Amino acid sequence: MKITPLDIQKKKFRVKLRGFDNEEVTAFLDVVQEEMEGIVRENATMKEELRRTEMKLKEYRDLEETMKTVLITAQKMVDEHKGSAQREAEIILKEARLKAHEIVREAEKRIIKLHEDISELKSIKRHFKEEVLRLIEGHKKMLPLDDKD
Repeated sequence: MKITPLDIQKKKFRVKLRGFDNEEVTAFLDVVQEEMEGIVRENATMKEELRRTEMKLKEYRDLEETMKTVLITAQKMVDEHKGSAQREAEIILKEARLKAHEIVREAEKRIIKLHEDISELKSIKRHFKEEVLRLIEGHKKMLPLDDKD
């Protein structure tokens, strides 16, 4: 059975011969009632403070859980971006190597073409030189004929 300060205040005792002094019992009950009221108030205050503290603790725990989740998510994002950047760098490097090989192949083709062109020009020069020499020889042969005429 739960006793409240009001129960103490309203409690009445039967009066008997040779019983307790009524005023002394009443005075004692008043003191007990006041003490009990103080204890009940203090208990209510502490319960309210405990409730607020538990709510704050729950908020902090929720916040901690949220921060853990955010940190884990951020770490995953960093890892993903890192991996993505590394893959992208590898792709760029492969493309650069392929392009470099293509440029070298094209340069080699141009060198071969230039050597062919040079050979052809040398051949044309030789042929032209031979033609000029033949023409000169032909003109030399014609010159003495002109002197006789």
